Amino acid sequence: MVYVDALAVMLLSLGLSSLLIALYFLGRGLNKKWVSELTVPAFALGFFNFASGFLMSVTWPLPGAYNMLFGDPLLMLGIVMMAGAYMAWKNINLNILSIFGFFIGIYIAVGALAMVNFGLESGVHFLPSFGLYVFAALSGIFSPLMYAKAKGAGKYGYLLLFVLLLITAFLAFLIGYTGLYGHLQSPP
Repeated sequence: MVYVDALAVMLLSLGLSSLLIALYFLGRGLNKKWVSELTVPAFALGFFNFASGFLMSVTWPLPGAYNMLFGDPLLMLGIVMMAGAYMAWKNINLNILSIFGFFIGIYIAVGALAMVNFGLESGVHFLPSFGLYVFAALSGIFSPLMYAKAKGAGKYGYLLLFVLLLITAFLAFLIGYTGLYGHLQSPP
């Protein structure tokens, strides 16, 4: 059996997804009309996240904790992104998706706690991985700020989500690109 490690491309997709959602929050907080242009990329990334998260959750040959730690949240993110893209296309208010984001954030926070308590990451990989989970969890937990009005103080909630997701994207890109580099140097 051939083992293919797709974690690098999955992390890059997570980075792109976080960046896209960050742009959504920025655009919504600033009342920009270009937010509607994010619909098709959101659906495409959502579909990839759903498919790769599903495959990881069901068929990944590594220990089960890693399937639950990364595959399950990626699968759920994919579902939320595809639903959000469809809802935006049909001009349905996206605020309800923040409730799903909140519970995904709690799931990721539990994963971050388990990462520390059970030593799921260590060495030089610990800090970026733990940071990714902390900022992703905070992004999800604070996602109900979508219910705030984009004017006045509510605008700062959108900007907070933008910053949290921007940091999440940076960490996903950092881990993904270093993973890609590491996989390319390993012998065939």
